[in-house]
Amino acid sequence: MQQSNTKSCCSVSRDQGVHLREKNIIATTNIGTRSFDPKDMVHIPAGEFLLGSENEESSVEDGETNRRKVNIHSFHMDKYAVTNEQFERFITETGYVTDAEKYEWSYVFHLFVNDLAEQDIVGSPQETPWWVAVQGACWKYPEGRNSSIDNRLNHPVIHVSWNDAKAYSAWAGKRLPTEGEWEYAASSGVIDRKYPWGTELHQNEEHHCNIWQGDFPHTNRGDDGYLSTAPVDSYEPNEFGLYNMSGNVWEWSEDTFTNQPSDSSNILLDPSIKLIKGGSYLCHRSYCNRYRISARTFNTIDSSTGHMGFRCVANES
Repeated sequence: MQQSNTKSCCSVSRDQGVHLREKNIIATTNIGTRSFDPKDMVHIPAGEFLLGSENEESSVEDGETNRRKVNIHSFHMDKYAVTNEQFERFITETGYVTDAEKYEWSYVFHLFVNDLAEQDIVGSPQETPWWVAVQGACWKYPEGRNSSIDNRLNHPVIHVSWNDAKAYSAWAGKRLPTEGEWEYAASSGVIDRKYPWGTELHQNEEHHCNIWQGDFPHTNRGDDGYLSTAPVDSYEPNEFGLYNMSGNVWEWSEDTFTNQPSDSSNILLDPSIKLIKGGSYLCHRSYCNRYRISARTFNTIDSSTGHMGFRCVANES
C-alpha cells in the first residue's frame, strides 16, 4: 500500500513547480565526527509516551490521529534550535556546501522580498504563491544575496535541508530526533499536552511562542515581538528546559513521514520525504494550526525554506 503524501500547506518543496536547475542532491558523508558537547543540551529522562492526538484540532490527513505508544530511552537534546553562529562554525571547519547553495536558490516568504531585483526572483509555486524562490537565498543570505545574518547570530539557522541537518548533526557528534523523542521532550512527558507550556495558547494572557498574528499571508502584526525568526532563547522553556519547541522554525526529524497507522502492513515509505515538527513563525490558526505538540507535516530531503531549521539529540553515554 502506498502512503498518501499530499502536498503540505506548511512546507513548500523544491518539486512544487519551481526548478532553476535539476540535480540529484544527496547528503554529504565525508564530514568528520566529534564527541558531542553536553553544553547547551538537557537530559531527557526515559519514559513511556502516547504519540498523536484525537481532539477536534487533530489532522486525520497528517496522520496525527494515529495514536501509538512508544518507550523512550533517556537521551540528551539541544536546549535551543541550532543557531546561525553554530552553523557558521560548522561551515568554516568543514567547507560543507548546503543544498540551497548547490541549487543556487531557496524559498523566501513574500513579505521579505520587496527590495529584490527582478533577476533574483526564480518563481513561486502556484499552490502557495506567498513563497518566492529567490536566487542566492541560503543560510547566510536569508532573504537573498543582499541580506545577512550579522545581526541574527543567535537566531535559528534557516534554509537548511534534511541533508544539511544530518551533516551538521554528524559533525557535532549528535543526530536528529525521532518523532517519539521530539514529541515526548516537547510535552515534558505529559500525555495529551497541547503546547509545551500547557493547554491554552495565550496562557496567563501572555505570548509563549513566535507565530503569526494578523491576516495570513498579508499582514503580521508581530504582537509576540517578531515578524520573522526570534532568538533561540526567546520565551520561557518547558519543564524539561527546552526553548521554542512550538513556533519560530519547523524542526527536521530523523523519521521518514507516513500518515498511515503504525500497524498497517505493506506500507511503501518514500525515504526522500521526512517528518518535521513544531510549526513556525508563519503558523496561524486560520491557515496552519500545526504549532501544537502532536501536529506534524513533511518535506523532501533537499528542500529548504526561510522557516525550517533543526535541533539535535545525542544518546546517553
